[in-house]
Amino acid sequence: MSELIFIRDLLIQRNARDALKINSLEIQRGETLAIVGPNGAGKSTLLLALARLIKPARGQMMFNGIPISKMDDLEYRRKISFVFQDPLLMDMTVANNIALGLKFRGTDKEEIHTRVNRWSKAMGVESLLGRRAGQLSGGEAQRVSLARAFVLDPELLLMDEPFSAVDPPTRAQLLKDLSTLLSQDHRTTIFVTHNLKEAAQVGDRVAVIVNGELKQVGTPKEIKEKPADKSVKEFLKEF
Repeated sequence: MSELIFIRDLLIQRNARDALKINSLEIQRGETLAIVGPNGAGKSTLLLALARLIKPARGQMMFNGIPISKMDDLEYRRKISFVFQDPLLMDMTVANNIALGLKFRGTDKEEIHTRVNRWSKAMGVESLLGRRAGQLSGGEAQRVSLARAFVLDPELLLMDEPFSAVDPPTRAQLLKDLSTLLSQDHRTTIFVTHNLKEAAQVGDRVAVIVNGELKQVGTPKEIKEKPADKSVKEFLKEF
């Protein structure tokens, strides 16, 4: 496994205040890194920076050995997919929602059909392809959102607490299905959550962000047994 993301001496500011500091972080190709921390700690800020939606004040962010800031914007965006807390589906059928990004890219109809079928089955929504987005439950809508992200075959998948708005039983099933899919698909994924148990279920490694600073990266076992400092230890008390 080689590194896909390389970050050094990163500082991101929002509203003229320091929002996130990362001294060093490497994310391996094919790895799922779960980002945990209290609300407002800076977890989503990292995703926004990796999506080039926020420009860092300083530091180095590399994608496959190339500085992200030097890459063509369209070229880079085609390498990533972003799954938000809100599914943000269009008022059209499930099939058309999943296919939307491929149509924007000019993918031919046969390839679109093949990919939509593959990922609708993988996410358990193949029976809903003809249904309109407004007729879906919260869990169904988020499954469609996931299929829409995977269908683009991204090198990097960014997920910002994607199951926070669904009920606990639906959330548990979505987490189980996503964990299984990622372990089979080996898609480089960054999964943000404030729940350490979810992070341990989904992630190969866990990164802990507290008070706008990356404090520790390791396996869930390493972090629970040897928290890096008092702030990490305090956060772990919640679980």
